[in-house]
Amino acid sequence: MTNTLQIFCKNNKKSGNFEFGTTLFQIYEHFHPDLVKKPLCATVNHQLQGLTFRVFGSKQVEFLDCTSAYGRKVYMRSLTFVLYKAIEDLYPGTRLTIEAPVSKGYYFLLNGTEATLEVVQRLRQRMREIIAEGHRFHRLERPADEVAALFRQHGQEDKAVLIESLGLLYSYYYRLADTYDYYYGPLVPSTDYLDEFDLVKYYKGMLLRIPREGGRIPEIVKQEKMLNAFAEDHLLQERINMTTVGRLNRLTQSGQAGYAIKVAEALQEKKVARIADQIAARPDVRIVLISGPSSSGKTTFSKRLCIQLMANGLMPRLISLDDYFVNRENTPRDESGDYDFEHLHALNLPLFQQHLTALLNGEEVELPRYDFPTGTSQLSGQRIRLNSDTILVMEGIHALNPQLTEGIPDNTKFRIYVSALTSIKIDDHNYIPTTQNRLLRRIVRDNKYRGTSAQQTLDRWHSVRLGEERWIFPYQENADVMFNSALIYELAVLRNYAIPLLEAVPENCESHLLAQLLIRFLRYFQPISDKELPPTSLLREFLGGSSFHY
Repeated sequence: MTNTLQIFCKNNKKSGNFEFGTTLFQIYEHFHPDLVKKPLCATVNHQLQGLTFRVFGSKQVEFLDCTSAYGRKVYMRSLTFVLYKAIEDLYPGTRLTIEAPVSKGYYFLLNGTEATLEVVQRLRQRMREIIAEGHRFHRLERPADEVAALFRQHGQEDKAVLIESLGLLYSYYYRLADTYDYYYGPLVPSTDYLDEFDLVKYYKGMLLRIPREGGRIPEIVKQEKMLNAFAEDHLLQERINMTTVGRLNRLTQSGQAGYAIKVAEALQEKKVARIADQIAARPDVRIVLISGPSSSGKTTFSKRLCIQLMANGLMPRLISLDDYFVNRENTPRDESGDYDFEHLHALNLPLFQQHLTALLNGEEVELPRYDFPTGTSQLSGQRIRLNSDTILVMEGIHALNPQLTEGIPDNTKFRIYVSALTSIKIDDHNYIPTTQNRLLRRIVRDNKYRGTSAQQTLDRWHSVRLGEERWIFPYQENADVMFNSALIYELAVLRNYAIPLLEAVPENCESHLLAQLLIRFLRYFQPISDKELPPTSLLREFLGGSSFHY
């Protein structure tokens, strides 16, 4: 009987024998693969683990640094803990809340102390001192009721409520010197790993900045409209006392999930109506341009907006930008030589701009129709002309790109950016990435309507995200209005559909890592049935049962 186990290091494709219980850090020291920065975490058979994790069987491991999205999340969580400790040291009793990932950083607010320039500078200096002291991050496990009592004793009611709502016998938490916190993923072993960061005064709060893809801290990108969209939703959630997953779980466990659904749907419809009112108040507007990333609910939003525009006495006419695709053989190709259907010039821009100009001049045009099976643009036989009360509503990923409507007067355009800007938080220090919300929607929708497995959707997600980074996100601040399509309750509904699909992703594929992280994340939510969802709900676009036709 052997007392050793075999480890294969994916980074350098080498194998080695180790004793049972060897830590990932010790394994890294043996292989010492070439990374851009220090290792922050590792995957073990496509499951994410911290470097203090002990291995008790033969495994495949891959070490990750801050150039990896997973590594950056570990770095960010660890720095958040250091920031929280700095606040506890300098301004005890002050509440720290993470509000949103914006401007190439993470936006935090303080409650109980004003985030002045002097306060932020003091906190940054204290963080540097804590890091220089070389404290370890300790992961501890205790009975769940004791952990909840510990957090309640230290004024962290949000964490106490979350832990109590999960119904677990035991729970874990983290300790940094004399400060306690909870994070839903691994941390680095010690503060020695956090050698680069910045904390700056930003609007009413602070922006915590970390190294990204190139291993460097990027320049701040102003995203004031995005920040305001998050702030508006957080304010509404404060008013109805549904700011965190723990509070939503409590509501569900008390049999009031229907209340959460009704309130969320009412708030969203009110926002749609308000946008329609803004459009109606601008008589020069003839074109509404709607853009947003994958699975944002742009299609349902467009249909609901049309109804509200009609309530304002306007006659909306929906036009699909997809019908302006060029013939397939004329589609640009990406770096791999495949057709790049997300490229701006996959659209027939000259024809589209010619039609817009003609319509605004009172002329009649015949709309094209794109035949997807043959990949050809055809005439549709549909001829339209704008009357005095007609307004064009166009939805597509390029809608906010200035090149799309070049030469069209700005006063005739109203631009809307739609995205699922997940605003409910796990707790005060743990936000939910907006991309996870959209990815879960897409997994459920693609399986229901296209017969696509979760593995296939996950495998394509990186490519989708690259297209968004290139063609959508750079233009989001061009919007006149930002619409948050995320619903407070939706992840508790999506979990019922998504978890079985994610559990089918096999361990031997790359996407198993993301599948397991999504499953773990979804289990923080008490399940909510979709029976009370209205047929006009934006979530119906992904679940089915909508009264709209797609």
